[in-house]
Amino acid sequence: MTRDTTSIDVQELTKEYGTTRAVDRLSFSVRPGQVTGFLGPNGAGKSTTMRIVLGLDRPTSGSATIGGRRYAEFDEPLRQVGALLDAQAANGSRTARNHLEALAVSNRIPAGRVEEVLADAGIAGVADRRIKTFSLGMRQRLGIAAALLGDPAVLILDEPSNGLDPEGIIWIRKLMRRLAREGRAVLVSSHLMNETASFADHLVVLGRGRLLADTTVRDFIDSRIQPRVRLRTTEGDRLRFVLLGKGFAPVRREDGLWSVEGARVEEIGHIAAHEGIPVLELTHEEATLEQAYLDLTAGEAEYQSSPTTVTQEA
Repeated sequence: MTRDTTSIDVQELTKEYGTTRAVDRLSFSVRPGQVTGFLGPNGAGKSTTMRIVLGLDRPTSGSATIGGRRYAEFDEPLRQVGALLDAQAANGSRTARNHLEALAVSNRIPAGRVEEVLADAGIAGVADRRIKTFSLGMRQRLGIAAALLGDPAVLILDEPSNGLDPEGIIWIRKLMRRLAREGRAVLVSSHLMNETASFADHLVVLGRGRLLADTTVRDFIDSRIQPRVRLRTTEGDRLRFVLLGKGFAPVRREDGLWSVEGARVEEIGHIAAHEGIPVLELTHEEATLEQAYLDLTAGEAEYQSSPTTVTQEA
């Protein structure tokens, strides 16, 4: 694997289609050794940005480089960058093996590498079937095999879990983590927040073509969602009185538990112990990436559903 092209750098990138600005002075970097989740509502500019990085579209201004070079400057690009943008793009009349062999020849990749990636992607057993007979999940695996073919230092994957069964989702999650551990830069676009939280180290979040966040997953969640604890006690009224005096606003839930926004377990535990209030249960309620993402991107989506209550059809 070539190690001199191990980062993606986007600088002041702008892309306009007529009067529409799809990407607006966007700057961020994808560094080696980590998986970067690329998030944003539909119309946020993610696909346009990835297409520009891969030389499939030209920017109006700014730049997108891989290891300091534009994609078009690579003579054998599969050796530097592996990408999955559209699993349906492969010629359906070819077999999976033929498809990968053609890619290998065009980039001077040893033929033996084809068998390796077929096995890695779990499709060696169907390598001689025509692609048009493949399910969406099998096409996804073939697309990932193609992305891995040149043993590249940079991977760009758009919705890689799409169409995969639970076993496949676990496989792609482990694969992305392994690729990052090997020192590669991995950029992954996804709409699945909980899934992204399971594999991403870093996040780049877009809204209407602009950068909304560029930070670690943990810092992103902590910056958007206040901590909260859940507790159970036999002296709820006294606990509520004491916590109100400490600046907290405990709320009794329907299940008899109490929730305290903006509090941490150690704070509430210390107060309860100091006051001699028995605590039967005390738990930190973990905020999710989905909660933080929705909080940040509210109002940034190109199309939004109505907040009114959905009624059931007769």
